[in-house]
Amino acid sequence: MIIQQAKEVLKIEAQSILDLTERIGPEFKKAVDIILHAKGRVILTGMGKSGLVARKISATLNSTGTSSLFLHPAEAIHGDLGMVTPNDVILAISNSGHTAEINRILPIVKDMEAKIILFTGGLDSPMARESDVVIDVGVEREACPLGLAPTASTTAALAMGDALAVVLLNQRRFNRDDFRRFHPGGSLGERLSFRVKEIMLTDAHIPMVSPGTTIAEAIREINAKGIGATLVCGEEQRLEGIISDGDLRRALIARKEIHSLKVEEIMSSCPKTISENETSIEALGLMEAHGITHLVVVDDHARVKGIVHLHDLLGREGFRINGGIGTPARAHH
Repeated sequence: MIIQQAKEVLKIEAQSILDLTERIGPEFKKAVDIILHAKGRVILTGMGKSGLVARKISATLNSTGTSSLFLHPAEAIHGDLGMVTPNDVILAISNSGHTAEINRILPIVKDMEAKIILFTGGLDSPMARESDVVIDVGVEREACPLGLAPTASTTAALAMGDALAVVLLNQRRFNRDDFRRFHPGGSLGERLSFRVKEIMLTDAHIPMVSPGTTIAEAIREINAKGIGATLVCGEEQRLEGIISDGDLRRALIARKEIHSLKVEEIMSSCPKTISENETSIEALGLMEAHGITHLVVVDDHARVKGIVHLHDLLGREGFRINGGIGTPARAHH
């Protein structure tokens, strides 16, 4: 009985994936085109089990060449929605299409003119009506005999996410060298042999504000880019300073109210820098020597070319810095 029940679950879930093949059509292609032409990131959102699926799809997209992050819908309605820009694409996952938290944020995102893609079985739901593209991931039945626990439905959504990631990988001509670059955790020695220019964040991914910007605006930029700091750059993108999470904490302790201050009032005016042609191991040495987690990549005229975070060098596993072992704090620059 036990073995037969297990086999039945696998058959139901396998069939839920096979059924999706009949639904791949113009809507799926439209979703791919939207993501390929987007200047921002793909922001995944979902509640409960769908949220866990969204996190996994986000991780798969990141490792195959499509910049992505997960946005918790409950946190979004309490401020995290500030990380969304009009250049981003929202990919929402909801089996029913009636998830209250997501329904609250989609109209706001739509007003921002960010594109919305929805994975759902509720094709006539409120979420579907707010979306630019609706991908049908509905299932005939759940593997759960009560029909309550998300099982086949989450499997189907996850499989559709994999299909999307692989198609995007092929469209971007993502190759083995690209994959190795995004999976440095397999070999620390190999990872640290890369040049800084191969791993640094560039262009729109660099957190950056201008002199005269308020701290409130700087915080929004820090939240949007997600690496715990923002650069302050003047004309021709010349580096003038950096504001890290640590700088913000120290300013709050000293002044209480900082949002209306200008960035020049709290920034570190002499950030540590490195050339794009240096190796990652040299970058790591600088970070360890100064107890910092960011290095600014500049050219000979102090113009910003990129930024490197400690995680770009070491990944998310434990590491050693200044003799200690642990997760990096936002260090003072």
